[in-house]
Amino acid sequence: MNNLKQVHAHTLRNGADFTKYLITKLLEIPNLCYAHKLFDKTPNPTLFLYNKLIQAYSSHGPHSQCLFLYSQMLHNCFSPNSHSFTFLFAACASLSNPFYGQMIHAHFVKFGLNLEAYASTALVDMYAKMGVLRLARKQFDEMGFKDVPTWNSLIAGYAKNGDSENALQLFEDMPMKNVVSWTAVISGYSQNGKYREALEMYLEMEREGRVRPNEVTIASVLPACANLGAFEFGQRIEAYARVNGYLKNLFVRNAVLELYARCGAIDKAMLLFGEFGGGNRDLCSWNTMIMGLAVHGRCDEALELYNQMLKIGMSPDDITLVGAILACTHGRMVSKGRELFNSMKQKFSITPKLEHYGCMVDLLGRAGELHEAYELIKAMPMKPDSVIWGTLLGACSFHGNVELAESAAESLFELEPWNPGNYVILSNIYAKAKRWDGVAKLRKLMKGSNVIKAAGHSFIEEGGKIHKFIVEDKSHSRSGEIFEVLHNVTDQMKVHRSKIVLDSIIGEIKFMETV
Repeated sequence: MNNLKQVHAHTLRNGADFTKYLITKLLEIPNLCYAHKLFDKTPNPTLFLYNKLIQAYSSHGPHSQCLFLYSQMLHNCFSPNSHSFTFLFAACASLSNPFYGQMIHAHFVKFGLNLEAYASTALVDMYAKMGVLRLARKQFDEMGFKDVPTWNSLIAGYAKNGDSENALQLFEDMPMKNVVSWTAVISGYSQNGKYREALEMYLEMEREGRVRPNEVTIASVLPACANLGAFEFGQRIEAYARVNGYLKNLFVRNAVLELYARCGAIDKAMLLFGEFGGGNRDLCSWNTMIMGLAVHGRCDEALELYNQMLKIGMSPDDITLVGAILACTHGRMVSKGRELFNSMKQKFSITPKLEHYGCMVDLLGRAGELHEAYELIKAMPMKPDSVIWGTLLGACSFHGNVELAESAAESLFELEPWNPGNYVILSNIYAKAKRWDGVAKLRKLMKGSNVIKAAGHSFIEEGGKIHKFIVEDKSHSRSGEIFEVLHNVTDQMKVHRSKIVLDSIIGEIKFMETV
């Protein structure tokens, strides 16, 4: 940088024109502010310099500067070329505003330019990232030659927007696939909650063996392992990441931390968190650890970590406060929970969201403060969702409050009339209170509304695969062996229980004999 300043000073003293060289080098550093100031003082800017500066802002931001420079370029009577539009398409993709994207596309057509490979891919990528998939697909279908990045852009667009069917179809139709192609599908599945499919796609990638997962792939598949509880898979993927040096990547480190925290390996998570070191943690790292400790009942440690975070000067966000209040919920620290909830707006200027109200309703409900929880719901600035009312209904079930249970259930029946769980919980509350008329009324209502209790299901990780089971499920290829083992275990439990009862009776007889 100092050398460039010396060159600049030399040009000013001697009247030499090194503007193109200086701006190009400044953008490589990059020092966009200095380069832009130098550009503004250039008496005769060229299209090349306009394009270089637009390209730099397109890569580093702020992306709105690209549109400002484009407007300035037109005002100064420059005709943009295909390179100009390639960088502008990329900038519009980052702005995520379809209006700007379509305006720039219209200008491209107006100038009568031919779509070269890079510009075509940038256009597909722009529409895909903005979620305008109809236009992205139209542009894709009109292209003659499509290279791998073009396919990847559209696949990523479909995957990100939850259209896994089209994403997978395109993926299978690709003549050549690279690591980005695989990662786009895996990431799409993972981001849209299709964790089993994400993990299966990763395993297929491993089996095929043509492409090796990179750090983005690892950061995309580990959350799937965490959400499925596929701890063994996750550990194997972590080992691969360590061998390849991917743990230097913050996103990968946080994904491994989430795996341990969600799968209950809290001590290992704490070790890993300590291994990161202060300079290698971001807010996501702290949030993951606080949430992990809170969910697994280590409430004091969660709050201690929260206080440590504040001491080092890191400001919490809304997720941090969810974790901290959740710690109070599991630790039955009602006063501390109220204090944290009130501090959000007053101390950190964070407006409470549905999640925070949900945590507070849970905290108050568990502590038996049902009326306070109900008043909090009524005072919410947004409409309570089914989670909020479901939490109150669960608390009413635990504490046997029929009146508030009916109010919560009435709201739930409106929000999710198809959910049988709400009917069952209220029915159980009536039964506990010996309100048999209420039980009969609910059963009649369920039958009239055609509400059927869905069977629960579980995922089990075994033998390098994820297996799904529902109640009394005999669809598995080894169901005969599975039920045989279950029957054996049940028989052994009965024998063991009988032995315990018998030993207890013998003990009582011996005690009576001594008396």
